[in-house]
Amino acid sequence: MIRAVNYKWYAVYVKSRAEKKALTELTLKGVNAYLPLRVVKRKWSDRVKLVEEPLLRGYLFVFVSEREYLTVLQTPGVVGYVKFEGKAAAIPEREIENLKIFLERNKAFVDVSYENIAKGQKVKVVGGPLEGIEGEVFELRGKKRISLRFETLGCSVFADVSLELLEKIELINS
Repeated sequence: MIRAVNYKWYAVYVKSRAEKKALTELTLKGVNAYLPLRVVKRKWSDRVKLVEEPLLRGYLFVFVSEREYLTVLQTPGVVGYVKFEGKAAAIPEREIENLKIFLERNKAFVDVSYENIAKGQKVKVVGGPLEGIEGEVFELRGKKRISLRFETLGCSVFADVSLELLEKIELINS
């Protein structure tokens, strides 16, 4: 498949609790859309069940060119593009691919934080199910964790990773 240069990933806001419906509508229109899901335990009075829910409530991602830009906005459930300085903010393809890999390998053990977290040591996972993922190390609740920061959305994704599976990445001072 040949991919046009002008296709970019964007985040779109969707109506509350309408992420899966908006994804279906976009897909029916031929738009390449992605909804990151995570597995969580939900407890009802008579049972406990594992369910998939959106990782980032109120958002989904679309891979579109200028031609499909308005098609996305005319989709039921879609509220608008995530914008910075009045312009739809493109998300680097590498961030979307890392998120897909991260969730594919670790769907049931992912946590999301919207807090402004201080930067830590940059690392790369060299073994285990998250091999190849880069992020920042933070110490939370006594465990070493890796955080993949998606700065475009202003959030961080966390997963438990053993310290011996990490390799430091040297930063080049600019």
